[in-house]
Amino acid sequence: MMEGEMLTIEVPASSANLGPGFDSIGLALNLYLKLEITHSETWTVVPLTSNLTDFPTDESHFIFQIAMKTAKAYGKVLPTCTMEISSEIPLARGLGSSAAAIVAGIELADALCELKLSKQDKFGLASAYEGHPDNAGASLYGGLVIGVMMENYTDAVVLHDLDFEVVAAIPQEELLTKESRKVLPSHLKFHEAVKAGAVGNVLVAALANGQFELAGKMMQSDLYHQPYRKELIPHLADLEEKAIKYGAFGVALSGAGPSVLCFTRSGYSADLMRKLKEDMPLLDFKSLRVDHGGSTVVMSNGNKKAMS
Repeated sequence: MMEGEMLTIEVPASSANLGPGFDSIGLALNLYLKLEITHSETWTVVPLTSNLTDFPTDESHFIFQIAMKTAKAYGKVLPTCTMEISSEIPLARGLGSSAAAIVAGIELADALCELKLSKQDKFGLASAYEGHPDNAGASLYGGLVIGVMMENYTDAVVLHDLDFEVVAAIPQEELLTKESRKVLPSHLKFHEAVKAGAVGNVLVAALANGQFELAGKMMQSDLYHQPYRKELIPHLADLEEKAIKYGAFGVALSGAGPSVLCFTRSGYSADLMRKLKEDMPLLDFKSLRVDHGGSTVVMSNGNKKAMS
């Protein structure tokens, strides 16, 4: 990047699991983390939104650390720069804020160090840094991502032909993923694992086929995490009842929570959100769409960097 140029990186939020797709299904949503990068002699972070003011403003910032780690893995050194950063993604609410930051850091290293990473390269790195492929894959690819991370490979199928909308119910309180994972069982009996996997399989097939009521039934049939996390998220059961009553076809905990997603057919999210706001005024509601573009990187001259 030459002096006077600007690099702009945008990464969408994501929701993981969608019920039974535990640590394997991610959905990109139209809330964005945005970075504007310019050349400078020192590492500088300028937060532009209030939710980011508590983070470091030097090279210890998480995004810089991910970018440096990525550059080092390919034998490069990340050049110093100034990063102006803003985010519409609520922190520690189950909407993929950490995965978006990881993807942003990888994109930053790829652009500044000219690594020429493929999408698959970035996906493998982001999944390894995050520990699972769902949020990272959705933020990178957009759409609905069904991913798997094994010891020696990471792969995903991405679906973009999705005709539904989402109402996110976001509480004021935060819930860290590591705390939410503590309530999960360490093992499932074999027959329970088989049943749980079958529910996840039908969820994906139903979404891909536009059988939304069946997809919603599978969301509520999850056996992996929602039955255990309900004790941490008391508004989940209430939302399951009320959102379905008001026309949602499905309700699912967003990632580890505490946010909850209510799924509706296209054109109905605004009405659903209005009714839920009236009944549950202590929650913040957002009407969202599926992001289909994934992460984007643009230079100041307007030319998009190639992201194969």
